[in-house]
Amino acid sequence: MKKQKSHNAILKELKAGNGRFLQGKSLQSSKSSLKKLQDFAKTGQFPKAIVLCCSDSRAPVEMIFDQDLGDLFVIRVAGNVVAPSLVGSVEFAANLFGTRLVLVMGHTQCGAIRATLNHIQDAEEISSANIFAIVNRIKPHILPIAKMKKLTMTQKMKRAVEANVRASVSQLSHSSQVIEDLVQKKEMKILGAVLNLSTGQVDFLDM
Repeated sequence: MKKQKSHNAILKELKAGNGRFLQGKSLQSSKSSLKKLQDFAKTGQFPKAIVLCCSDSRAPVEMIFDQDLGDLFVIRVAGNVVAPSLVGSVEFAANLFGTRLVLVMGHTQCGAIRATLNHIQDAEEISSANIFAIVNRIKPHILPIAKMKKLTMTQKMKRAVEANVRASVSQLSHSSQVIEDLVQKKEMKILGAVLNLSTGQVDFLDM
C-alpha cells in the first residue's frame, strides 16, 4: 500500500486547489488526466482524500479543489447524509488504499435541506418513500433551526446546511468500529466544509 501524506499536508493541497479554482488558474488538463487514467488501470488507485458530498450537479468536487483523476475518492448522495452503504464506502477506501483524510462537504442552496425545512415548517409532502428516507436523516439535525421563528429562510438555510454537515461528521466518526478506531488512534481525520455555490469558495468548519 502506498504511504499517504499527513492529514495537514493533504488539507493544505485541497485548500490551495480551491484557491486556484477561484482564481481561474486550475492546473488539471484532459491530456494529463487521460495519461493518469491509463496508468491507474495498470497500477491501481491511491486517493489522497475521501469526500462525502451532495449529489448536486453544481458541486463537482475534483474541479472545485483542482484535483485530478485518482486524487479523490468521492461519495455523492443528496444532502450528504450518512447511511450504511456510504459508511461502507469510506471503510473500503480506508482499508484498501490507506486513505485517512475524510471531508464531509455540504453546500449553499441545498435542495435536500430546503425540502426538509419545508417539510418541517409547512408539512410539505415528500414525493416518494426514498426521498423521505433522505429527509428523515436530515430532519433531527435541523429541527430546532426550522422552529426558530425570528430567522429568515435564508438564515435558516445557512445554519441548517452547517448543522447537517456537523451532524454527518459526528455520525461518520462513530458509524463503525473500523472508522472509530482509526479516529481514536488519530490515523483518520474527519472534517466538515461548506461550498458556497455563488462564489465557488469552500469554507472549512471548526469541529
